[in-house]
Amino acid sequence: MRLSGSITALATPFTATGEIDIPAWQRLLQAQLDAGTQAMVVAGSTGEAAALVDEEYDQLLRIAVATCRGRVPVLAGTGQSNTAKTIRCNRRVAALGADAALVVTPPYVRPTQAGLLAHFRAVAEEGGLPVVLYNVPGRTGCDMLPETSGALAAHPGIIGVKEARPEAERMQALLAYRSEGFSVLSGDDPSAARSMRMGADGLVSVASNVVPRSMRRLCDLARARDTDAAEALNAELDELFRFLSIEPNPIPIKALLALDGIGQGLRLPLQPLSSAHSALAERLHAAISELEQRHRAAAA
Repeated sequence: MRLSGSITALATPFTATGEIDIPAWQRLLQAQLDAGTQAMVVAGSTGEAAALVDEEYDQLLRIAVATCRGRVPVLAGTGQSNTAKTIRCNRRVAALGADAALVVTPPYVRPTQAGLLAHFRAVAEEGGLPVVLYNVPGRTGCDMLPETSGALAAHPGIIGVKEARPEAERMQALLAYRSEGFSVLSGDDPSAARSMRMGADGLVSVASNVVPRSMRRLCDLARARDTDAAEALNAELDELFRFLSIEPNPIPIKALLALDGIGQGLRLPLQPLSSAHSALAERLHAAISELEQRHRAAAA
């Protein structure tokens, strides 16, 4: 398995009473498949994994695996603050049919680079699934350096890295370790087109929850080094990218999904989008709906 292209970090839809909205989840999965999304992440940070009990997590993953039926890889977010717990989570999702585990650097505990090497090697060797490293220091308080990712890239059970830092220098350093068995993926929507033009294999995207066709097109253009077309599309998506950081993820993306009829609200301590941003969300929703329709018509 080689991960590439447009990969969606799926949000988890809830009902008005706070339960998992299974019909909405199924619609979201099918919409991604119909739009050409090339892999999906279940229960990552965008999916509010920390707010899910094990039974809910397992149900979401089972439905995703059954819906995708091997057409695209299904990754499960499994990273914990402790290595043994992460290994147990990997084994559980392997039994449920996940194709790979997206394993974030251990949050809050702030391991050293040597600790990260030992952690990820143990997870790859004992967890029963291919591992995609995930570095997002703004959330975890831990920054995995490119040299550490490069040392881990040599492990046969580690198949890629999702790098959520936006700096071009960080991506360039990681690309030195890219190989046939190790994919380098952007985890930052605004800088992803640039990263793919530099040689990154793809993007794990929040935005593609609501613009899956547009993000697939952006990835195709950027990976083909069609710079002018990629930059033009990226400019059309720029306001969406900026909106998605107006409040902490996944608050803004879930506001847009709700306007599509996909879920209602979040779980505490997260709260719905502030009313001050409601008009912007509605205007942006209309604009991205038009953009998606244009790409749907072009593909027909």
